[in-house]
Amino acid sequence: LMATLLRDRGHDVRVFAESLGEIEWNRVLSSDLVGISTTTSTVIKGYRYAERVRAAGIPVVMGGPHVTFMVDEALEFCDFVARGEGEDTLLELVDHLRGRRELEGIAGLSYRGADGAVIHNEPRGLRPSLSDLPWPDLSLIDQYRKIYPVPILTSRGCPHDCEFCSVVSMFGRRYRRVQPEQVVEEVKRLRPKEVFFYDDNFIITKKSAKKLLAQMIRQDARPRFSAQIRVDSVCKSGKVDHELLHLLKEAGCYLVYLGLESVNPETLAAFNKEQDVDDIRGGLAALRSYGINTHGMFVFGADTDTPESLRATTDFAIQNHISSVQFLALTPLPGTRTYEQLDREDRIISKNWSLYD
Repeated sequence: LMATLLRDRGHDVRVFAESLGEIEWNRVLSSDLVGISTTTSTVIKGYRYAERVRAAGIPVVMGGPHVTFMVDEALEFCDFVARGEGEDTLLELVDHLRGRRELEGIAGLSYRGADGAVIHNEPRGLRPSLSDLPWPDLSLIDQYRKIYPVPILTSRGCPHDCEFCSVVSMFGRRYRRVQPEQVVEEVKRLRPKEVFFYDDNFIITKKSAKKLLAQMIRQDARPRFSAQIRVDSVCKSGKVDHELLHLLKEAGCYLVYLGLESVNPETLAAFNKEQDVDDIRGGLAALRSYGINTHGMFVFGADTDTPESLRATTDFAIQNHISSVQFLALTPLPGTRTYEQLDREDRIISKNWSLYD
């Protein structure tokens, strides 16, 4: 997305993603500015790359959730940090590097002053809308033809507030979405064989999700797709939303990724998950009845967990016919209340971020 914004302003931009192929270092080291986006588990490698680029005399700006919450650490390795949503921050930084804007006026930017002290400019507010942004031009990514399925984002933000998640800290609790008409037009333009809607929660509000799905069906923009949703979107307090399930199926949904987290009621409460075991059980059965596959993700390691509760979780996954499962260790990611609590209690024994996967 940022590459597209810069390209549209006349800049020569290239994106490298290691999951697709080798980084073309000759290209990187002949650039005027290098941007590196990282999560916590990739930030050590990101810092290594930043050092290599700076050694060549090229300024480096970093962005993403980890450096947003660990700014001072990041500035040991890079020249600038774009905190939070970075689109406008990056564009204004490029204007500064071209002599058109003062650094001090760029909201959301952190850097070192002339005396070496870290300067944090005022925070940048969340974008009021996503509809004014262009669709990312995936062809700007090196070896983009390997990307499958096609990723499409229709929203940012989440009204929920789980203890171990940094989405709210990064993108806010206010839900912002691309207009359904724009999403459908992009799907029709791309004509993809398969789409992954990579919203943190594809069904934040049922009204907006149903509107989008209905338009996809009506305009025959129905690629095979998967998405991340909450299981209580389809079943809450014993009530199954058959209308939503029908629309999902008719629009092309074949798989949903579900943050189930636990079947221990104490753990669900500790995580502030706002769903119960009956919601999970009912939602899985409802999705299965419509032929939609389920990928269930569970988090192990809360203080309320026991060996017995972990065994009960795996038994539950088998008994409820989850299509595929993922068991993850509770990880205190910077930007989450879990991190703040465990750090405050002196219970984090390593900050080697490459272990935070």
